[in-house]
This record gives sequence, C-alpha cells and structure tokens, in this order.
Amino acid sequence: MKARELANLGVPHGERMKLAVRACARAVEAGLGRDALRSAITGLLENPAGYVNDPVFHRFAQAMIGASQNCWTERPSPAPWRTWGAGLEPESVAQMERACRLPVAAMGALMPDAHVGYGLPIGGVLATENAVIPYAVGVDIACRMRLTVLDLPVEAIDDAHGRERLARALESQTRFGIGAAFSKPREHDVLDDDWSVSPITWRNKDKARSQLGTSGSGNHFVEFGQLTISEEHDRVRRSTPEGRSADSSDHGSGWSFNLPPGRYLALLSHSGSRGTGAAVCDHYSKIAMSKRPELPKDLRFLAWLDMDSSEGAEYFAAMELMGRYAAANHECIHRHVLRELGAIPAAYIENHHNFAWKERHDAGDGKGERELIVHRKGATPAGAGVLGVIPGSMAAPGFVVRGRGVAASLRSASHGAGRAMSRTQARGSFAWGNVRRELEDRNVELLSAGLDEAPGAYKDIHRVMALQSDLVDVIARFDPRLVKMAPEGERAED
Repeated sequence: MKARELANLGVPHGERMKLAVRACARAVEAGLGRDALRSAITGLLENPAGYVNDPVFHRFAQAMIGASQNCWTERPSPAPWRTWGAGLEPESVAQMERACRLPVAAMGALMPDAHVGYGLPIGGVLATENAVIPYAVGVDIACRMRLTVLDLPVEAIDDAHGRERLARALESQTRFGIGAAFSKPREHDVLDDDWSVSPITWRNKDKARSQLGTSGSGNHFVEFGQLTISEEHDRVRRSTPEGRSADSSDHGSGWSFNLPPGRYLALLSHSGSRGTGAAVCDHYSKIAMSKRPELPKDLRFLAWLDMDSSEGAEYFAAMELMGRYAAANHECIHRHVLRELGAIPAAYIENHHNFAWKERHDAGDGKGERELIVHRKGATPAGAGVLGVIPGSMAAPGFVVRGRGVAASLRSASHGAGRAMSRTQARGSFAWGNVRRELEDRNVELLSAGLDEAPGAYKDIHRVMALQSDLVDVIARFDPRLVKMAPEGERAED
C-alpha cells in the first residue's frame, strides 16, 4: 500500500507514515491481502491500543498511541462567521463550519462564489491567531487578476484586421499548460530577490525562472475585452473614497482608477505562482499535518503552523515571495503583449487571492482589535477604497470594484463567479458545438480552452455580485471578447 493511499486513510505524514509503509510491506510478505490490509490500517487508526502486541503493526501502533496523547481540542464554541452566499453546496458550508472549530480560529466569512475546496472552501475567509494554514492559502499561492487599459482604440477588437493583430499578440506572447515555458526566459527583478528564504523556493528557482510570464492551466486566462465606465459607474466612483490597487502596499504599485466615462480596450489576465507555488504548498502542508497528528481526518487539510515557529516563519516568507513572483508573472505578460502591439498602458489594477495577510481586526470576542492572520482562499481583499477585479466567465462580464471595508466579511469579497459544477461534470454536460454558438452570440472569440471551462460551468456572475452589493461598489464593467486559456486536455492546476 502506497503512502498516498495510506494518507487518504488518515495516516499522518512523517515518521508515522514511514512506520505504516514498513508495516504494510511486512504484512504483504506475511500473506495479508489488500482488503484485509486496508481493514487492519483502518482498525489501527481507530484503536491503536488494540494492535500494540501485533507482531507486524506494533511499532506503528505505539507511534500512533504516542501521537494521540496530543489530544484534539476544538474551540469551546465555533469562531463567529457569516455567509454572503445563497444555495451553496452543503459541503462548502460544512467546511467553513469545521474551520471555525479550530482552536486557532478567530473569525470567518464565506463569499457568494463559494464551492468545495481542500480544508477551507474556495471563497472561504478565515482569520487565525498566530497561525498560518498552508491549505487555507491554497495550492496556487497568490493567484491574481491584472487588468491593463491600453491606449489603442476599442474599435480594434471589432475590426477583422485589428482582432487578428490582438490574437497574434496573445498567441505569440503567452504560454499555457503545466509545463509551459519560453525558449528564452523572461527577465524580471523578482529573480534578484532572496530565494533562499526556503529550501523549496531555492530548489525551484530555475523552474520559476523558466515559467516566468506563463499562465498554467485550469481557470487561468489572458483575454482582451471592452471596459465600460458608464455615467452611473462614474457617479459611484466619485461618491466613494479614492481607490488603490489591493496590492499597492505589497505586491504592485497600484494606480488610481481615474479614467473618465467611456469604452476602452483592456487586457485581463488570471494566473498565479505556477509550479514553485505548488511545491511550497505541498512541502509545508505536509509539515503542518505531521505536527498536528491529533486532528480528525476531516480537519487534516486545516493543519496549521505557528507563526513563531521556524517552519511557520519560513512558510510565510516563501508565500510572500510567491506573491511577488505571481505579480511579476502578470507584469511580464502585460509588458510583452503591449510591446508586441506597440501600446502604452493608460491605467492598471491588480489584486490577488489565495494568500494570507497580517491585518488588524476585532473578532467580536471582547479582546479588541489585534493582529490576525487572514486567509483568503479564492476571496478578494475589499478594504475601504481598495480596487479589485472580479471576473465572470469567458462569456460573462467581469467587474472593476471598490471595496467598502465591511468588518463582518473581514474586508473581503468574492474572487469570481465560482464554479457551479466540477470539471468532470462539465465535461459530461456540455458539447463544443453548443458552447461555440453561445460564444458567437456573445461576440466572443475563443483561441483555446478546455470544455471544463465552458460558461455554464460557472455561477451567474450577476447574482453573485447582487449578493455582495454591500461589500463592493461596481465602478466599471469588462466584457471579454478574445479569450485564450490552456488547450483541451491540460490537467487543471487552479
């Protein structure tokens, strides 16, 4: 029985996993069949004391008894949390409820685009006391949105020659897929940062260099579209505090969004920290799980690292580096696409999700305002005046928003429309003929994508925005017109 299967049964990583693998090998040599072996492991995990005299499993059983002395103790009452969703999957709600039972949990929120994730649901926001949870950040660390307004006329996207030119820029200056890379790597100052903050970032620096400026697979995209600032949007913009990019204080300069009403040509991208970010998540989540063997099986993906531990500090530094790297990815994409077109940026906005921030909040527990670690897994920062982009799908609009700083949501909003069905369901529910007709009706040209990204696989973005109208103000609308994603057959990594 392999380690992955043992982990799925609930065997903790680390020394206990090694003992379990050795015990399984001895059991197979002794003639134990697969079903019997699985039954024995399950029984031992439930009652290790019953196996302390077993000639095959005794060492593993003793290790599990020692681990069980660190008893799981949840909060006396769940941390307070609110949901902005309606009709959400029961399991995504249950995941949020379980997360708020953690002894380190202080406060939570669930966004209207929520769906099931690992440990914390996608669209889940969780504030913790002096603890960081790798899987509550997510696999694609610092996945982000960037929108650039070009100085080219918006009519270029409707003109056959102009659209061909835009498509050629996307095809030549972007790369998609898990192993995507450029023959001549992109250059960026982020490669001069200290990559020795973690052995994982140091070991993967060459991979990160080769993938700089690429977009991966899954729901990642680069697309041209029409950005519309209506008179109504402009009134909203002028009646709310002056905005800044959600990243202007940490991972980007963040321009103010001071464009007058009108229609603009814009470039929008969505991707994250690529293979290096995934390696950081994998490494530190395993460390966290090995340090929390007492966690019940349904909470093991919420294993945390103390912020004042060496592992916690190392993970946080690696995560922040991945934030800068993800920002550099987008900067390279936009720089090279605009250079290909001979265009100049008139304005840009960027924001990220799948990250943990050190922020001050009052959790309503009588302890007053204090620093908490706020995990936004598939959720966008929406502090007062903070700008962000919330996309829909390849056939539905996205929106430029300004946060309203609602305390109960931990100053957060959704990161998109959210999936309405799994990728497997989507592949079995849609056909390319119907999808292409829908795109044609919306005047959208698709350069490449998988069927699992069909528009119908996503929730209604208008309903999602209505459900969070108290969290953000809409100040512009983006309608996709020319879309490029990973081609059919690529394994999703979002």
